[in-house]
Amino acid sequence: MSTGTRGERTVKSTFIALFLGNAERLLSLMSKHFPKLGLKRSDCHEMSWIESVLFWADFPVDSSLEVLLEREPPKRTHLTRKSDYVKDPIPRSGFEFIWKNMIELGPPLGLKFNPYGGKMSEISEDATAFPHRKGNLFKIQYLVNWDEEGKEMETHYMGLLRKLYSYMTPFVSKCPRQAYLNYRDLDLGVNHHGEKKRGHMEGMKYGVQYFMNNFD
Repeated sequence: MSTGTRGERTVKSTFIALFLGNAERLLSLMSKHFPKLGLKRSDCHEMSWIESVLFWADFPVDSSLEVLLEREPPKRTHLTRKSDYVKDPIPRSGFEFIWKNMIELGPPLGLKFNPYGGKMSEISEDATAFPHRKGNLFKIQYLVNWDEEGKEMETHYMGLLRKLYSYMTPFVSKCPRQAYLNYRDLDLGVNHHGEKKRGHMEGMKYGVQYFMNNFD
């Protein structure tokens, strides 16, 4: 979320990617396949793989690798995540609807789109426990971080994220609405570890969203 030139609130989109190759090769590919993005050499940062770990962890580009050995995070914050999978292209009108509602809900909500396809589509959905393969265009990560303490603020920010998740219903996978296990969305359900058969049925309610037909 950002403020436009006329002072109104708007949505800001940023494209970030890791390319396994040099900048010249990337610029050649991008100018051929995605010329409208206008990628320039100054947008690219060549680095080793371990340096890219620092980048994805939001450390400054010139940080020492020694920071990876530190046990205390540089900043403590509260956060939560939800997820979805998109199988059909979202139309322009759909994005306009999404941006409108994000603006109304306000910061610090965010969406991240992780593209699928390519090699992912060549792997069978039952080759591993992770089933989200062919047919998925991208994964959505819903995110909200906040620094304020207290249950009231937690309820506020969680409520914003749940509203955004609800608004996205028409554009994402259905029957079941798929989810990414690593985000551990407790809104999908929890297991109370009761009697074995009952526990399995409890787990099935949300397990199929994470594992699809691989849940057993």
